Amino acid sequence: MRTVLIIDDNAGVREALGLLLSLRDIRSCGAATPEEGLAMLMVERVDLVIADMNFRADTTSGEEGVQLFRAIRERYPDMPVMLLTAWTHLETAVELVKAGAADYLAKPWDDNKLLTTVENLLELSETSRAVSRLRRERRQRREELERRYDLRGLVYGSEAMARVVELACQVARADVPVLITGPNGAGKERIAQIVHANSAVRDGPFIAVNCGALPGELIEAELFGAEAGAYTGANRAREGRFESAHGGTLFLDEIGNLPLSGQVKLLRVLETGQFERLGSSRTRQVKVRVLSATNAELPKMIAEGTFRQDLYYRLNLIEVLLPPLAERSDDIIPLAEFFVGGEAALADDAREALLDYHWPGNVRELRNAVERARLLCRGGVIRAADLGLPQRRPAPRGADEPDRETIAAALKASGGNISRTAQALGLSRQALYRRMERYGFETAG
Repeated sequence: MRTVLIIDDNAGVREALGLLLSLRDIRSCGAATPEEGLAMLMVERVDLVIADMNFRADTTSGEEGVQLFRAIRERYPDMPVMLLTAWTHLETAVELVKAGAADYLAKPWDDNKLLTTVENLLELSETSRAVSRLRRERRQRREELERRYDLRGLVYGSEAMARVVELACQVARADVPVLITGPNGAGKERIAQIVHANSAVRDGPFIAVNCGALPGELIEAELFGAEAGAYTGANRAREGRFESAHGGTLFLDEIGNLPLSGQVKLLRVLETGQFERLGSSRTRQVKVRVLSATNAELPKMIAEGTFRQDLYYRLNLIEVLLPPLAERSDDIIPLAEFFVGGEAALADDAREALLDYHWPGNVRELRNAVERARLLCRGGVIRAADLGLPQRRPAPRGADEPDRETIAAALKASGGNISRTAQALGLSRQALYRRMERYGFETAG
């Protein structure tokens, strides 16, 4: 049963709220002091706290309520807290909501408004519990993977990345080609390293070659080697990457850049383990696990005649699709904190800026931004301005950005309920309070 803890020094207030909540089949328990309330949280399963802000008759500052809120937030960071007071100041509301308060209502309260707010917050609490449970399960899965496999220090927190890592570990032991797809900078090479580290050839070399970083005429020589005089500037024989990777793994990044002549040779190596160096007729034999990666649409290249279909099917026995960073936002803050390396702290506005940005350059761009900010920040605290991220263009008035009249209408429609108003406008409560402050709105007093 849903339970609300009411912390108020006035027994009449506790009784009135308890009776009101019982009309919605909501169980309540009460405490007369902050100390009693904190003790009750340790023994009761509570979904929402309704707390007064003044507990002594001679105080109106709200400081006791602020201290109580901070204590609850420190011990139970996911617990929604609704604050009640007869002494309402917009500045206090804004600061408390910024700090994480769920909502802020004035005494005497409107019964319907309070019940609606409580119902909304209980729904949010249920959702928050579900999210927390999923995160715990995800963390347990990650810890289990870390016990069983070598994840090469990979940092992640998203469900999408968890699935990628699990698949990479699952296919690592199978001696089959793996194609890793995804945008540039998303971490394809790190996934290849995880596959190698958990494979039967993990004790062998891991050789990576970026096919997109080499001139077309040199790719074959880079992969298969060349004899002296095989091409202009080849003054001596050289070993190719396949020979270097013998007994281990060869990672071919940007495989879509391999010319057709090189594709033919690669197909032969995959099928037989045999190849010849450029300028040589001697057939060489190697045993290599081949992993490849691309950000190109290989099926489209096949249709255009620039990539061999038979090679595609040979490489794509197992495909690991790595989503862009924008589609796995739960990875952004853990990665940013890892790149900071304990040498600085991320301010709240920096975290918001990191989450608000769409990261077209993916993890590589995130790393560069954070490392640059770490060097430029002052006092060991990275703020949004230090990141230098492009600001989103303000939405046209009347579209995503509500004007004063739109906010006033939404407040009226919701009966003044901040949570419902924010939801209707597509804003967070913090963003709504900032706009209310900007337009000169007052809270009920």
